[in-house]
Amino acid sequence: MMKAKGIIMGYRRGTNTQYPRQVLVKLLIDDPRKAGMFVGGRALYRDKHGNTYKGRVLRLHGRKNGVVVVRFEPSLPGQSIGDIVDVVK
Repeated sequence: MMKAKGIIMGYRRGTNTQYPRQVLVKLLIDDPRKAGMFVGGRALYRDKHGNTYKGRVLRLHGRKNGVVVVRFEPSLPGQSIGDIVDVVK
């Protein structure tokens, strides 16, 4: 079982739309090119009020920067941007 921590960078967005259920997470691992190994894994975020948000790693975002797209259910609040999330595969 592989574990990693990540930083929530923001929502996945385009020029006209924002996807509030999908967020970009920068994985804090020693080799960012190995971020693809976490695709299909689970993500867990706990806020300061004790609420938990569960998500799944969907795909890579880019090729070698260690950023993945995670879909959370329910969607994360905006205050979570910049916080730490746990990722497990």
